[in-house]
Amino acid sequence: MTLTTTDRPARSASGATVPVLAFAGIVVAVMQTLLVPVIKDLPQLLDTSSSNATWVLTSTLLSGAVATPIMGRLGDLYGKRRMLIVSLTVMVAGALVSAFTSALLPMIVGRTLQGFAMGAIPLGIGLMRDMLPREKLGSSMALMSSSIGVGGGLALPAAALVAQHTNWHALFYGAAGLGVLSIVLTLLTVPESPMRAEGSFDLLGALGLSAGLVLFLLPITKGSDWGWSSATTLGLFAAAAAVLLLWGLLELRVAAPLVDLRTTARREVLLTNLASIMVGVAFYVVSLVLPQLLQLPTATGYGLGQSMVVAGLCVAPLGLTMMFTAPVYARLSARYGPKVTLITGLLIIAIGYGGGLGLMDAAWQTVITSLMLGAGIGLAYSSLPALIVGAVPASETGAANGLNTLMRSIGTSVSSAVIGMVLANTADHVNGVAVPTMHGFHVSFLIATAAVAVGLVLALCLPKANRSSVPQLRASSEEDANLARAEEALRGFRGRVLDAQGTPVARAKVTLIDHRGRQAGATLSGEDGSYVLAVPASGPYVLAARAAGHGPHASSASHAGDERPVDLDLALPGETVTA
Repeated sequence: MTLTTTDRPARSASGATVPVLAFAGIVVAVMQTLLVPVIKDLPQLLDTSSSNATWVLTSTLLSGAVATPIMGRLGDLYGKRRMLIVSLTVMVAGALVSAFTSALLPMIVGRTLQGFAMGAIPLGIGLMRDMLPREKLGSSMALMSSSIGVGGGLALPAAALVAQHTNWHALFYGAAGLGVLSIVLTLLTVPESPMRAEGSFDLLGALGLSAGLVLFLLPITKGSDWGWSSATTLGLFAAAAAVLLLWGLLELRVAAPLVDLRTTARREVLLTNLASIMVGVAFYVVSLVLPQLLQLPTATGYGLGQSMVVAGLCVAPLGLTMMFTAPVYARLSARYGPKVTLITGLLIIAIGYGGGLGLMDAAWQTVITSLMLGAGIGLAYSSLPALIVGAVPASETGAANGLNTLMRSIGTSVSSAVIGMVLANTADHVNGVAVPTMHGFHVSFLIATAAVAVGLVLALCLPKANRSSVPQLRASSEEDANLARAEEALRGFRGRVLDAQGTPVARAKVTLIDHRGRQAGATLSGEDGSYVLAVPASGPYVLAARAAGHGPHASSASHAGDERPVDLDLALPGETVTA
């Protein structure tokens, strides 16, 4: 897969680009926890059974999981900003559908459309990689990645306040308003990326992945209702395995697959995605446990007897802390790398859950637990896109981050199903009402701790980062950026792109291709025609350049770890550069 640029130059990113993209991520993440404050009342509000009412939450998780890799690939092909706006528009439509109904089926349709917007997060990360200078990229991607947790955490108190004092449909009107605001801000401040992946959209692959994910996530989210050993649950798991296996075989044969499984199978990508599942599990446990503990009446002997709004405010530090860890992550990652930052985040999460086992006796103690977990989850979430972006070609950024976001969604879905089952099986039944017990809360925290331990082992097995392959992710200040640029010049190719008259060509696309014909790097020439490309390893390469109004040019070049100046003359058909 190769990367091209559009003929029309893109507007440069403004200072508002990153906040607007992060705001879009927060808005779409709100959809996952929007109804948590009223979840126990949904059967009465929708005039249906409890098992049917759970589809209002399940449908959002399923559509979000399906949409993330698909929207990422569409963004790579047709424009990430364009697909971001499409995602937000679908979310607004879904919110309005839900706002105007109290019937189960239309509500599920609306919630499905809302979940579709989860693709906005990998699209935002891709836009940042394409447009931002390296000194801003680390902290910006960290903030965008954390937005999935920030939105989920901040939605709890806001939704609780709205639900407690107004009609519950106001939640959806508010969500639609936030979506419209995000669309307007995106149109005004976020430029379209000039980067495009070549190829066509893999429709059959998208259908196969969608079917496989639905068949897999459906029994996970509904297994506790259907029975984990029931024929329906086991049959769906078997069908999911068969469909995903066939889909994988198809993707390996397609020239431009929806998901490049060979790239996904790389050690750093595979381990990062598996660790993402564990982080997703850990994040959702606290969102499910603490609000229930806080709202249980004190008559139970362990409930904290707080109102819906107070419970939301006690959990709010989870999202706020995640937001404020982005600049901290940038500094830590610049010094130690995203692998170390991921390990640090997982260790903090483990400490938070371990300490949280003894901090369930007062509301202020839950605030401490939320702060600790927010810091750890924020660092872990912030590290994931840097690890992915550093391991895949620029043309696969959207799809790769979409797949990574999918892994987190799978983690939250698994967490929702497992913790729901644990709390149900350990509940006391009083007058026909199931009341969660302290034992169930403790077991839930232990499950989260075990998931973090698995994630920590996976993170420790990640290969050591190659500084030259991901210099843009390691700089957090202008001074660091200048150092990174100097390192690039010593560890790769540099030169200028010239036209027939020897005039420098600005915004020419320069692509580095390795000996196997795979893209190893890409960049745009500066206003003076200069370019710098790092190399992942010594060896033979082809430097290809193209620009609007000029013919393409390719030069063979060999790199042996030293500085290699190569000027690319668009007036020539090609030349050979000796080692």
